[in-house]
Amino acid sequence: MITAMRGFIKIQFSLILIIILGGNGCAQSQIPTFDEVKAFDYLKIQCQFGPRYPGSVGHKNCLEFLVRELKETTDRVIQQPFIHTLSGMNKTITMTNVIASFGDQGDRLLLCAHWDTRPWADRDPDPENRDKPIIGANDGASGVAVLLEMAQILRAFPPAIGVDIVLFDGEDSGTSNNAESWCLGSRYFAQQKQAAYLPRYAILLDMIGDNDLHIPIERNSQRYAPEIVNKVWSKAEELGLDVFDRSLGYQMIDDHLELLRVGIPAIDIIDFDYPYWHTLQDTEDKCSPESLNIIGTLLVHLIYE
Repeated sequence: MITAMRGFIKIQFSLILIIILGGNGCAQSQIPTFDEVKAFDYLKIQCQFGPRYPGSVGHKNCLEFLVRELKETTDRVIQQPFIHTLSGMNKTITMTNVIASFGDQGDRLLLCAHWDTRPWADRDPDPENRDKPIIGANDGASGVAVLLEMAQILRAFPPAIGVDIVLFDGEDSGTSNNAESWCLGSRYFAQQKQAAYLPRYAILLDMIGDNDLHIPIERNSQRYAPEIVNKVWSKAEELGLDVFDRSLGYQMIDDHLELLRVGIPAIDIIDFDYPYWHTLQDTEDKCSPESLNIIGTLLVHLIYE
């Protein structure tokens, strides 16, 4: 009887220690693992549709895939179509943002990327290629791939905070002499959002699949959302993700600017030193699962810690 009582007391004491001392350890153990192989499969699937510029067959097929895939993770998937005349094509085209929401919490995070690709390889070293559309493995597919895998994680492990994933259309059909011709989907999303929708912050992923990943701080992010930059880069440093660099990089016209204009603190995680940007060489062999894993791991920790 005495031996049994001592065993009971030992068990109770152990449970108390776990409660008192192990809280942080439990939280850490519940952080899901990002699957880089599945994420890279998502990148390859998008590329298999071919160029995905608005109005193309690949664009239509990829939209159907994105909606179908996200509906497997949440019943709160909205297509947000809008019509715009593309300045470089001189024709009016319907484009579509895809919005997937997880959880009903008022306290929310926003994760986003653009899913369209450039209609012209205007930076290609061969002038004869510059009117051809690109595959956009890194410039488009990489950020979407990470978010599609994040959607699978959010379904399997509902977090304490609400999360919205938005895939913007019409980001990459702009022309160099017209700043308003870029970022069409994010502008429409920002214009249509309800005034009460103000997530804690937004993270935009753009060109994050590069084999040789290097992510300095984008200048507009630092200028308009320095607290979020510090939060994200500090977490990257804590996790040992040394591709994140505290030096200032380029100042980008990107989808985060439209979110900033409507009061959402937004930053751009982007590797703009990508030699295949807007060329026919932006293909899946220039990207790696390891790079997707770095970004996915960072997002998982930001959400679940």
